[in-house]
Amino acid sequence: MKNKPSKNNSLGFTLMELLIVLVIVGLLAALVGPTLYKRINPAKTSVAAAQMENFMSALDAYYVDNGVFPSTQEGLAALRNKPSNLDAWQGPYLKKDIPFDPWGQPYVYRTPGRNGGYEILSFGADKVEGGSGDGEDVVSWQ
Repeated sequence: MKNKPSKNNSLGFTLMELLIVLVIVGLLAALVGPTLYKRINPAKTSVAAAQMENFMSALDAYYVDNGVFPSTQEGLAALRNKPSNLDAWQGPYLKKDIPFDPWGQPYVYRTPGRNGGYEILSFGADKVEGGSGDGEDVVSWQ
């Protein structure tokens, strides 16, 4: 004789089992979430510094061709678009358009810079010059 499954045996999960799984997932998220969040800002700072290095290489090539750095008014856009006053421009010096910093703001370019030449900076998470911690500026001269 074959055993017939009783009507009381169900093939799904009970409400208690689902609640236990949800509690476990919630506890894991509570433990892992803050650790992941703490790693986001240093990663953004690293991205900004890497982009600045790319700009600096392009600015050096611009200087070799033209004998001057772009003016503050021309800005980093001069690496992509030929300024009207230059005949020796051999650009574009960057393959892609100038990106925003990781916080969604344009990079600041100034010439002359603090150490001569130029300076590039990102104001960081607080989006104003200066700051500390998450709001600390990312600068090209350090």
